[in-house]
Amino acid sequence: MSRAISRFWIIVGLAILIAGCAGQQAMVNGPGSFTPPNLDAKVKSGTLAQKVDSFFVIFDASSSMGEKYMGESKLDRALTFAYRLNATLPSVPLTAGLRVFGGLGIFSFKSTAVLYGITHYSKSDFGSALAKITKASGSSPLDLGIKAGTSDLTAAKGKIAVIIISDGKDMGPGPITAAKAMKAVYGDRLCIYTVVVGDDKSGAALLRAIVKAGGCGFSINADDALSSDGMAKFVESVFFEKHVPKVVEKDSDGDGIVDSLDVCPNTPLGVKVDIRGCPLDSDGDGVYDYMDKCPDTPRAVRVNEVGCPFDSDHDGVQDYMDQCPDTPIGVHVDNRGCPFDSDGDGVYDYKDKCPNTPKGVPVNEVGCWVLKGLNFDTAKWDIKPQYYPLLDDVVRILKSNPGMRLEIQGHTDNVGSARYNMKLSQKRAEAVRQYLIQRGIAPSRLKAVGYGMTRPVTSNATAEGRAKNRRVELHPVF
Repeated sequence: MSRAISRFWIIVGLAILIAGCAGQQAMVNGPGSFTPPNLDAKVKSGTLAQKVDSFFVIFDASSSMGEKYMGESKLDRALTFAYRLNATLPSVPLTAGLRVFGGLGIFSFKSTAVLYGITHYSKSDFGSALAKITKASGSSPLDLGIKAGTSDLTAAKGKIAVIIISDGKDMGPGPITAAKAMKAVYGDRLCIYTVVVGDDKSGAALLRAIVKAGGCGFSINADDALSSDGMAKFVESVFFEKHVPKVVEKDSDGDGIVDSLDVCPNTPLGVKVDIRGCPLDSDGDGVYDYMDKCPDTPRAVRVNEVGCPFDSDHDGVQDYMDQCPDTPIGVHVDNRGCPFDSDGDGVYDYKDKCPNTPKGVPVNEVGCWVLKGLNFDTAKWDIKPQYYPLLDDVVRILKSNPGMRLEIQGHTDNVGSARYNMKLSQKRAEAVRQYLIQRGIAPSRLKAVGYGMTRPVTSNATAEGRAKNRRVELHPVF
């Protein structure tokens, strides 16, 4: 071969090499701005801890990757992703491999072929291998790529990340079965990550299913990792674990909850606390157990500062159980908080001026047996026939209680003189006594006494009040 011919081929080779390097840089620059993130500092500081020893890229160069997407071919977009991944990987020891699948064009009629490794990872050599992918053609045998990759990985060391870059289009379920088989061979050593190129929904679903078959890993769209930050996040997530140095935080009150998480930072020493660092409040009354003198208070009951339910009327029965909450201080009550009513006439003992009233007799507001409804005409004392049934009830009660004697008390309002009203009240009491005697009650059991206007049961300032004071009361005497 002449020197002239030799020089020609040397120049051609250099031109091809220079063109390849320029092509790689163009892909790194690609669509949008991209500056390779520097992750070496994070690795050196220990913020990123390496978790993957080997990675293996399975790249789709089938005909569907020649379709246009976002103003360029999907193949170019996939290559941009791969070049930027290569540019972002920090200087850590790795074993790497690259397998392409599709018609391959320049690779004759093979459906899949290894372009790099499995061998020690070199950024420049891996980039040169990517530069061999120039054309999208042929079918989409991803399943064959995964099956072949399973054999390739026998030379891989340690933990393995398999990265599949594809549009997932027109592939059928075969790749899922192949992914399961790959996982079965390498087990927990291997995780599968898929990078979706384009917007084919069924393809994206297939690539997600491949991740699921691998048991670990994740699927992303290439668009989300083309930026500097997006690619840094992808590389960190696949190849590294984030390590945050442990900081011993202060626990000022010594309750076992560090200050940054302690909602109650001044808990006394020795007091039990919950996960927030607050003392326990077992009955939920808002008073911590260590201060609660009534620790079994029912839910939603209002309590005082020591956790005890209120007893507003101070009768010894707490408000939430007190059915008579306004009992005067000093009055004896039952277990419901109500004053006693010993004779059962509906008037509490502390109000009852006639404490031994027979059962069932009508009484007034002070508990005295009163002939309710018995009215006399003005200045009269005769009993009208319409009131006889009322007095007949008194006869029946007296005959049922032969040991009972009655003091029949006559009362008036304040209309007229005191002397006149005293006589009038006596005559009305006598009228009732005579009626009872006529009905068979022994005179010795009945005593009539007039009190005039000296014992009103209510104010005489109104007509209603005066009507209540014009009354006859029956006071049993045993």
